[in-house]
Order: sequence, then C-alpha cells, then structure tokens
Amino acid sequence: MKRLSFSGYIAAILLLSVSAKSPAAVKKEFNICWTIYAGWMPWGAISNEKIIDKWASKYGIKINITQLNDYIESINQYTAGQFDGCTMTNMDALTIPAAGGVDSTALIAGSYSDGNDGVVLKGANKQLADLKGMAVYLPALSVSHYLLIRGLEKAGLQEKDVKVVNTSDADIVAAFGTDSVRAAVAWNPQLSVIKSTPQTSEVFSSSQVPGELIDLMVVNSDTLKDNPDLGKALTGAWFEMMGKMKAGDSAALSAMAADAGTDLAGYRAQLKTTHLFWTPVDSLKFITSAGLPETMRRVAQFSFDKGLLGDGARSADVIGMQFPAGVTVGDGSNVKLRFDDRYLKMAAAGQL
Repeated sequence: MKRLSFSGYIAAILLLSVSAKSPAAVKKEFNICWTIYAGWMPWGAISNEKIIDKWASKYGIKINITQLNDYIESINQYTAGQFDGCTMTNMDALTIPAAGGVDSTALIAGSYSDGNDGVVLKGANKQLADLKGMAVYLPALSVSHYLLIRGLEKAGLQEKDVKVVNTSDADIVAAFGTDSVRAAVAWNPQLSVIKSTPQTSEVFSSSQVPGELIDLMVVNSDTLKDNPDLGKALTGAWFEMMGKMKAGDSAALSAMAADAGTDLAGYRAQLKTTHLFWTPVDSLKFITSAGLPETMRRVAQFSFDKGLLGDGARSADVIGMQFPAGVTVGDGSNVKLRFDDRYLKMAAAGQL
C-alpha cells in the first residue's frame, strides 16, 4: 500500500473535513407545467405578468412556468421527473404519478368543475335514461369516463348498458359533428362547442356531482419537503392572481381568454361553470372537509375497477392518500398522494 507524504496526509484530512461539513447543493430553480383548461389559465397569467418572479425572488429561488399542449403528456413528464409540479385533476394525480410510485402533494386545490364537464346527446329534450344501448364517445379512463359512470349510477344504469368508444379530447368535437355519433362526454372548451350544435341536450354535468372533479397544482412531495419555499411562492402567486380575477381585472382575464382560444365573454362563460376557490380560506375549507376523503375513495374504486392503480393492485386501497388532521384513506404504509393544508394556513394567516 502506497503511503501518503505528510503534506499529502494533511491535505487529505482537510479535504475530508471540508466534505463532511459541506451540505448538499440546495436546489434553487424549479420547473412547473400547466395545460389549457379554464381553471388552470391563471398559471399562464401568473407567469406572463411576472407575479411568479416576484414571489420566487422573495424566497431567493427561480420558478419557470411552462405551458404544454398535451394534458396527459404533461403529467407523464412530471411523473418522469422533468417537472417539479404540474396541473392535473384529482383522479389523474392518483392514477398516474401516485400509481407510478411518485409521492405527490396536492399543493393547491384551485377549483372544481361545476359544469365544465358534461354528457351530451343529439336530439332535443333527451334524458340520462336515453343513454341505454348507445355508443358514447369520450377519452377512455379519463375524468369524462368517471363522469359518465356517475351519471349512469344516477339513472339506475351500469356501464354495460352503453358502449364506450375511446376518443381523444382533441378529436371529440369532430367526432360529434359526424352523423354516426349520437352521444359524447367532453370538458371545456370542447364541451361548449359541442353544446352549441343545434338540437342537442346536455343530460348530465359535473355540476350534479360538485367537488368530485378537482383541479389541482401537484408538486413532487420530496421536492416540496426539501424546498418548502417552493410551496410558499406558488401558493402566494396563485392567490395574488385569484385576487386580481375576483376584482375583475380585465387585462388579466382577457389574456387568459386569448390563451384559451376564446374572447373575454367566452372565458367568463367558462368561469361560470368553474367553482374557483378565490381565497386560501375557501380552499382550506374544501380540503379539510369530511367529503374530500369520501370523494377520493369513490375515485380510487373507479380507478381500481378500470385497472388504473398499477399491475397487481388487489384492491382500491393499494395506494395510501393522506388528508389534513391525520386522515388516511387506503394503505397507510404506501402513501403516495397527499392533500397538504400547511401552505394554505400560512396564506390564510398572511404569513407567506
């Protein structure tokens, strides 16, 4: 064994000492993605108006907010670690990152669909019961599929009473425009286009299952744990924009409308069917309610029935979901989806 010289020995000791005391590099830059949807348009304005820059600077970090064109692909990229946070629904948060083993936190429950999703049939004065025996076009295994099942339940029907035809959200409007398609399920802005077709009936909508189709900003739990300032900055920026929107800031709303491919009147119409939580107190009440764990139990059961909770999942409880006040649904030893109220509490108390 080669011996170190005395000077080499001292240098080695000093190097080890410095290494032992040097903390791991602290992450200072974060990437967030979002996609086009009425309840997520504020993220574009938060970025464009430099509100996110202001809040990130307050905490000595940098946050890049990027719009992606494909909703499912955005979640896949988040799950793969290409983004630290991403907009998604509660069901997709469970069935994609959480089911894929990525511990994820619902940092901000920004809104829920209150009519932004609907089941539409051709013909005037149609009813839910008229779905029996029909082919229903929708993006399979999506929130549209979940909404259809909830509608069928209320009509005393089952999924076997209809035929589901998988159709992407990008193709749903064109499909409904053909003579062969009589029924479809869609979300805005596609839903508004479909409903404008003459002689159509919306027979069921998300307004009849309030609080079940939730619009979230989801952040990697490990990233958030190591970098709580990320949660503070995102939450602060979001509710600053909510304040501007509630006050009727026409410039911000017009910019969101343009991003959504509509005009101000069209975007305001979409907001009427979006239950936005304007304040952190509003959002806090929602995620601490007894109804949220029940909703997620129902979502987990649907996801299990459709094989969306991973290969080998033996029950709807395979993935643990954690809620405020220590409430857990599913496997407590495998918690992969968390609804966190800490940052909302800070915002409500003016402590961000």
